[in-house]
Amino acid sequence: MAKSKQYTADHARAGVDAELPAIETWENQYPGYEIVISTPEFTSVCPRTGLPDHGTLTLTYVPAKTCLELKSLKMYWLAYRNLGIFQENVVNRFLADVVKACHPVRATVVGEFTPRGGVYTKVTANWSRKSGRK
Repeated sequence: MAKSKQYTADHARAGVDAELPAIETWENQYPGYEIVISTPEFTSVCPRTGLPDHGTLTLTYVPAKTCLELKSLKMYWLAYRNLGIFQENVVNRFLADVVKACHPVRATVVGEFTPRGGVYTKVTANWSRKSGRK
């Protein structure tokens, strides 16, 4: 008896192109410093099972001409609450949206997701002006 594939290409793409609130920015006044922003109550939904994923997302970035406005960033994060998207895609999508919003010197997003079924996941995505995606 052949085993059916449980995860499909639709699962893999789920949430990647979803419309999310815009992340607003404001003019940076100082060069050469680092900002760390963390949300310890991040939630999204597994696109296959529909079960919630919980974790902490931490963004570390060096702003260039603009900084991220925190209230709009919070609204952006909250939009993931009911979005079916894999944890790996959350981290990479979030990084891509931050880069698009504020064009930083460099940025790193780390997602540390609480264990589900005994499995702990930590996903890290990096971007810099010199090398693009790492």
